Amino acid sequence: MTPRELIDTAEVPGGEPLRLFRRGGDFMIVLERNELMNSRMSGSEEALATMTIDRLKGGSPHLLIGGYGMGFTLRAALGRLGAGAKVTVAELVPKIIAWARGPMAELTAGCLDDPRVRVIEGDVGAAIAAGRGAYDAILLDVDNGPDGLTRAGNDGLYAMRGLAAARAALKPGGVLAVWSAAPDDRFRRRMADAGFQVEEVAVRARSNGKGPRHVIWFGRRG
Repeated sequence: MTPRELIDTAEVPGGEPLRLFRRGGDFMIVLERNELMNSRMSGSEEALATMTIDRLKGGSPHLLIGGYGMGFTLRAALGRLGAGAKVTVAELVPKIIAWARGPMAELTAGCLDDPRVRVIEGDVGAAIAAGRGAYDAILLDVDNGPDGLTRAGNDGLYAMRGLAAARAALKPGGVLAVWSAAPDDRFRRRMADAGFQVEEVAVRARSNGKGPRHVIWFGRRG
């Protein structure tokens, strides 16, 4: 087996460091012993974008993506959106963006330089709080979902106050889409209690329909 090569380490504000590994042509982002992202498993992150856009009314929407990761969600969104759309990406860890432009530049495929894209290096929670009625959709792929691993500060996004802020940042009829590594009935009920019409969809980790099952919740603002 090809050995795994450590490329770099990134500090996470309020959390444990992330490490970027490469094995052959594949990349992995790892927290302690947990593999958070793998370049071979893009299916559910791509579905986060495409299934959200399918639930919008068309036109030229403005999307907020929380967490760049390896860019699967952003690239899938750009592939479905027209020239007039806007995508704001909020990424807390500056080195994630540096890796995208550096060792993973081939995987990134120039998506960060698309004229429809604006990158904010900061907490997506702050972008949500500052964007009252600004977004047609908010896509959250932060940490491991509501049951976080990376940093305790992410938990607020999935609490009632975070859901209320997200609802306020959406336009009427807008969609909050939340990615998770596993089901969470308490979170689904919390979304409903926050005033969203909730739909839960199971998706596979790999784009070929195989791999572990992940979950996406879609919450529509009435």
